[in-house]
Amino acid sequence: MDAKSSPRRMDSMRPALALALVLAAAGSGPLAAPVHAQDAQPKAAAPARAATPAKAAAPVGKATVPADVRARVVAKLDGAKPEDVGPSPIPGLYEVTMGGLIAYVSSDGKYLVSGNVYDLDTQVNLTASRRNAARAKALAAARDDQMIVFSPANAKMTVTVFTDIDCGFCRKFHNQIADLNKAGIQVRYMMFPRSGPGTESWRKAEGVWCSADRREALTRAKRGEEVKVKACPGASAIQAQYTMGEDLGVEGTPAIFTQSGDYVGGFLTPDQLVKVIQETEKSAATR
Repeated sequence: MDAKSSPRRMDSMRPALALALVLAAAGSGPLAAPVHAQDAQPKAAAPARAATPAKAAAPVGKATVPADVRARVVAKLDGAKPEDVGPSPIPGLYEVTMGGLIAYVSSDGKYLVSGNVYDLDTQVNLTASRRNAARAKALAAARDDQMIVFSPANAKMTVTVFTDIDCGFCRKFHNQIADLNKAGIQVRYMMFPRSGPGTESWRKAEGVWCSADRREALTRAKRGEEVKVKACPGASAIQAQYTMGEDLGVEGTPAIFTQSGDYVGGFLTPDQLVKVIQETEKSAATR
């Protein structure tokens, strides 16, 4: 992976789950996604993979998790809350949901298992629907005023896109913004400077965010124009957006998520994106 490619900043992530997020990336990544190198490379859209379950079995109520088990797990995982711990499909393991990350821990809080759980009888990926549900919940809770939103008058579908001003395919994606809106797609941008805090890309993101007209400033920045704006108190929103991207498993930019929580890939044309959104909506309706 290129050194500039969405670095996994272990110092800023929940330590016990950072490794799990890296290990799970292959199983939790985009449906129609490219290999994430310096930028997310373009690739023809594809329908949702069969690994995304239809009517996947959900864990039973959280009340079945003993209080002492929750306490031990929370004590081991920095940032975890008791309500993050629930039962899993595997006896002896409990599910932990933090952001868009699904992991499994032993009842003594000593072992963490990262990856997908499959039901071999039904060939269903039981983890995928849980992961998508967690992502969808996190995305639904994110307010539009904490993003830069490009929306048509009557949006038919919505995507949340984690973007880097200096990413070539992010710029190519944004060049299509008028056509995306014309196709009925609302685009909610969140900043994800791949080089991390304190870098030039991060400062550009802050400059855009602190501009009086963020939409216009973002468009100018993606054209390569300099946006001269002093930092503002609200610039802390960039860190919040970046952290959310990490929690959702962003591995490259642009990273596109649907409202159903599906991670559908990197650069896509408007026609490809419409097709993929429709496929994920159809799949989500059967979960």
